[in-house]
Amino acid sequence: MTLSVVVVDDEPLIRSGLRAIINAEPDLEVVGEASDGAEVLPVVRRTGADVVLMDVRMPAVDGIQATRLLLDSLDPAPRVLVVTTFENDDYVYDALRAGASGFLLKRTPPDDIIAAIRTVAGSESLLFPEAIRALALAHAGAQPAQPGGLDAYQLTEREQEVLRLMARGLSNAEIAAELVLGLQTVKTHVANVLAKLGARDRTQAVIKAYESGFVPLH
Repeated sequence: MTLSVVVVDDEPLIRSGLRAIINAEPDLEVVGEASDGAEVLPVVRRTGADVVLMDVRMPAVDGIQATRLLLDSLDPAPRVLVVTTFENDDYVYDALRAGASGFLLKRTPPDDIIAAIRTVAGSESLLFPEAIRALALAHAGAQPAQPGGLDAYQLTEREQEVLRLMARGLSNAEIAAELVLGLQTVKTHVANVLAKLGARDRTQAVIKAYESGFVPLH
């Protein structure tokens, strides 16, 4: 199955470079481009893209607004992979909180860009878990604390174990091996965690786990 990708960046050179890298892969195809966040929703609606590579800093509508609009308007929505120059950019963390599934630096090697697209499309593991933890640490205290941590979500003990392993970046198969459970059982637990937390995917669930203090940042 071919994964369809939309590339969003206000710099034509960046778009053409990403397009060349992606289209060189037999299972990936760039099906659309946009030069500003305002153009993203129509392009994704027309193409039905699986993954959107989203620049965060654009002149009219930034990547945070565009990500939020995409995820609020489309069901199913594409996975959004933020592409940025600076990994500690406040825009990146805000985009992750808005629903992006991960982020890449513009200097990321081509092989890693391809691997990242496949990872977020597969949604069974967390992309660059240490980088997400570092971002959460840098923004610790910026968000109001959730009263009672995650207790209000009534996760079972097993679901709590699964969430901790998700935060470490383990895939479903790795979680199954760690907890000596069947793969389908783990998938069910992950789905339950996401549903209870109101999270779109693993990234948002893990960010909630960090911000609530359920998973320590240190």
